[in-house]
Amino acid sequence: MAARIIDGKALAARVFDQLQREMGELAARGRTPHLVPILVGDSPAGRMYVKMQQNAARQLGIDCTPVHLPETTAQEDLEAEIRKINADPSVTGIIIQLPLPGGLDGRRAQRLLTPEKDVEGMSPANLGGVVLGDESLAPTTARAAFELAKSTGVRIEGADVVIVGHSEIVGKPLSLLFLKAFGTTTVCHIATRDLAFRTRRADILCVAVGKPGLIRADMIKPGAVVIDIGINRVPKVGPDGKQSVDEKGKPEMMTVGDVDFEAAAKVAGWITPVPGGVGQMTIAMLMANVVRSAESLS
Repeated sequence: MAARIIDGKALAARVFDQLQREMGELAARGRTPHLVPILVGDSPAGRMYVKMQQNAARQLGIDCTPVHLPETTAQEDLEAEIRKINADPSVTGIIIQLPLPGGLDGRRAQRLLTPEKDVEGMSPANLGGVVLGDESLAPTTARAAFELAKSTGVRIEGADVVIVGHSEIVGKPLSLLFLKAFGTTTVCHIATRDLAFRTRRADILCVAVGKPGLIRADMIKPGAVVIDIGINRVPKVGPDGKQSVDEKGKPEMMTVGDVDFEAAAKVAGWITPVPGGVGQMTIAMLMANVVRSAESLS
């Protein structure tokens, strides 16, 4: 069996096509969405994600104005900045890049966000909305994983869905999205006993842990849908089994997920690649939330 690849880039492109039409409707009402990403410190991953947001916003005609605060920013100064951006009527979407530098409380910061402008869907009000079945501003990565699973056409109602990882940003909200669709959902975590026993029962398996190679082929039910949400940087190994280096002698790295992709693809029915799967759709879901937020505030 060779798994079919779930192409996150292609699905994201279809989402963007729909958003272009919605942007035209907003323009007719004299409204332009305005996204403000808040980045504290100089995290390479944070900078990269902000750049991805800027590129996606530019493609759709969304205004994007990043706010970059120094590593030494105090909690009260960060909160003052959030309040100022909340109060700006031109701003329709805000995202706080996590994790924040040590000493800053990310949850406390997110609680300050105006729920209608919280386009990552991580404020208590928006997470609570998902519990009640309101997906209008659902957490973006969870929504991306759910949409990718749904795109396969595999029936979710009645399916055994196993989610490995119970974070607030992915695992918990993703379980709620599947529950709303009447999937029979199991959430696994670091204290789960016999993880393989549970993953082998999954018709739909979603993994979001941040541990490369966690899910082996023998842990996957033949024909299952596998959604790999993990993003890990690992050394790139050459044909000789040694780490490869570039022309400057610098060790080369590669991006992989939490699933042993090559082996899993021989067992699964459907599988997302890393990169090219959930990451692409997460940006699309973020832009969708930005547009929804602008629609609700206009």
